[in-house]
Amino acid sequence: MDWNLGKWISDGGIFMWPILVCAVIGATISAERFIFLFLRASIHAPTFLAQVQRDVLDGNVDGALKICNAESAAVLPRVLKAGLLRAGRPEAEIRDALEEATLEVAPQVQRRIPYLTTIANLCTLLGLLGTIQGLILAFHAVADANAEARSTALASGIAVAMNATFAGLLVAIPVLALHAIVAARANQILDEVDHGSARLVNLLNAVALRGASARAE
Repeated sequence: MDWNLGKWISDGGIFMWPILVCAVIGATISAERFIFLFLRASIHAPTFLAQVQRDVLDGNVDGALKICNAESAAVLPRVLKAGLLRAGRPEAEIRDALEEATLEVAPQVQRRIPYLTTIANLCTLLGLLGTIQGLILAFHAVADANAEARSTALASGIAVAMNATFAGLLVAIPVLALHAIVAARANQILDEVDHGSARLVNLLNAVALRGASARAE
């Protein structure tokens, strides 16, 4: 295969261009999601929750809030902060605050991820269209060309078909793999939020019961 990019796109026919556009969009979305999910929104949940638990059990809610504020870009601290701000309030109010915060961050975590599967499917279909276009050109070559030009025209049509198929799959497969990676990370972050929220409610309840018992004595 001639790996000259310009010639390869030219030989692949008109559908190579939308496939190339899809490749650029898919790479851009993947890079943005990787930066957000693995760097900005991410935090080592076990360590963070252990620090919050220590301060909450010590009755130092302000200390737990400072820990959350120090990691304000990450998703888990933003959600738990909403619950900590209502420490000492009824459990239902704490849960409502945590749920509201979760509903606010969930779309940010999952944003644009479904586009990756759409792009992968679109590239596959565009490659198939290019294949059909190339086969049509090849059949017309066999039917219309004279004997001397027939082999050249046939080879050109088959090149369009194969290049378009190859390009579509070349983009679709990595985009699907990237979708699997970022979707798994997004689900992991949301699972950490659910676990952290439930843990915080239990901790605040334990502190409230301990305080009630101390006052009763």
